[in-house]
Amino acid sequence: QVQLVESGGGLVQAGGSLRLSCAASRVVFNINVMGWYRQAPGKQRELVATSTSGGSTNYADSVKGRFTISRDNVKNTVLLQMNSLKPEDTAVYYCHAQVVDPLRYEHDYWGQGTQVTVSS
Repeated sequence: QVQLVESGGGLVQAGGSLRLSCAASRVVFNINVMGWYRQAPGKQRELVATSTSGGSTNYADSVKGRFTISRDNVKNTVLLQMNSLKPEDTAVYYCHAQVVDPLRYEHDYWGQGTQVTVSS
């Protein structure tokens, strides 16, 4: 059972920066995809950014040019550098990892979430 522990959330003024980090433990099989999702009050959870083990990245249109995801495949960590933050970025941010086992079944794991609040 992969465990994901996030850190780095907090309160910041609009235009500021935060960096989120996520560390995976109890990893038995390779993590195929690691990334970040967020959920604002009253809204569905949405993708923010993902990174594959091969180095491909994907970003939500709303964060392109402002957020950067980076990943260490050896340490099983993923970072999200968030710049030029806006009030609409306020949400609980969740780390996500997808593992593919030898039978090619996909397993999804989630962190506990970290609050990001951007004041105007």
